[in-house]
Amino acid sequence: MTAVLPDSTVPAFDAADDVFADDVPTPTFADLGLPAPVVAALARAGITTPFPIQVETIPDALAGHDLLGRGSTGSGKTLAFGLPMIARIASLPPQPKRPRGLVLVPTRELAMQVNDALEPLGRSLGLHFKTVVGGTSMEKQVYALRRGVDVLVATPGRLGDLIRQGECFLDDIEVVVLDEADQMADMGFLPEVTALLELCSPAAQTLLFSATLDGDVDTLVREHMHDPIKHELEPATSPVDTMEHHLLVVNREDKAVVATEIARRDGRTIMFVRSQLGAERVAGNIADRGVNARALHGGMSQNARTRTMAEFKEGKIDVLVATDVAARGIHVDDISLVVHVDPPEDPKAYLHRAGRTARAGATGRVVTLVLRNQRKSMQRLHEKAGVTASEHEVAPGSDVLADLTGSRTAREARA
Repeated sequence: MTAVLPDSTVPAFDAADDVFADDVPTPTFADLGLPAPVVAALARAGITTPFPIQVETIPDALAGHDLLGRGSTGSGKTLAFGLPMIARIASLPPQPKRPRGLVLVPTRELAMQVNDALEPLGRSLGLHFKTVVGGTSMEKQVYALRRGVDVLVATPGRLGDLIRQGECFLDDIEVVVLDEADQMADMGFLPEVTALLELCSPAAQTLLFSATLDGDVDTLVREHMHDPIKHELEPATSPVDTMEHHLLVVNREDKAVVATEIARRDGRTIMFVRSQLGAERVAGNIADRGVNARALHGGMSQNARTRTMAEFKEGKIDVLVATDVAARGIHVDDISLVVHVDPPEDPKAYLHRAGRTARAGATGRVVTLVLRNQRKSMQRLHEKAGVTASEHEVAPGSDVLADLTGSRTAREARA
């Protein structure tokens, strides 16, 4: 069915000047209708002022409407769907193998992140959460389901396995959330997501959040949602627009040296490569130069991936070298430089990578290392992505390398 945008009783958010229209005070979480224990749990966590997307969506979700939410990483959408979900399902005790809330996400890392954000708040209402993802113990997941789980945060593949084994049933699901729906479609999960939605109760409320709402996501909307209310809320300037974009042309023999020089800088850096082997190789080269760098890819155990992401977020790791799949849906604040060691394959991949700097603001930069024969294709990709990038020819120790990236090695060589 076609999404509609009805008149809202919530003050309108004016993205142009980042204030609420007509100088209406920002509502509190209590004003949005959330239960007092949830509001108190938010306050204990230091969360007192709702983000705009939360102000727009929470009242409609609490009223039981299906929702479409479009917002970028860092916009606050995890609480936008999580808070009304836990408020709705808190009235009844959990039943064995029959969760009542379900959050579907594309990757293990995002599942962990969503669970970490919502579980402490759900605990204030006595709710039990469980992540259901590959690469972790299925036995522990089965044990938790048999005891009774209120909310599952799951990737489609592992949840499907548990259902086929008769360890989980979705008949009692009251709220189902599709987070990063466009990425699930891009990763080929659409058939599994569709099959899981068909197992849920027809009366289940569906909340879909995505950076884009077209293509395969639109198919999900038309076939599995009931008169959804649509909220499209982006910051006045998207993260990709606030970043400086640069194309660095390097000689083949200099590329590895330039990448390691860039790593030797102040501030947190994320580097993107195409393959697991490439991630290990680049991270190893950087570590050999005395930089605290770590790889992140799908070939690592879940414990290793979780530990690596936690250390990067905490600032214990300076440089993260990641594959696209491993980094999907991850939001880390204050990354001041994104480096494409391997050029992205398409505009969507470029924009996804650049979005890792969601809160770096105008101080952040995105640089792409290309060989001379890759320059034209990268220019076309920038154009398709709607990005204006300056071009520079760089070599190890060059002035422009030091100025653009803050590389200590380049600065030392220049001095």
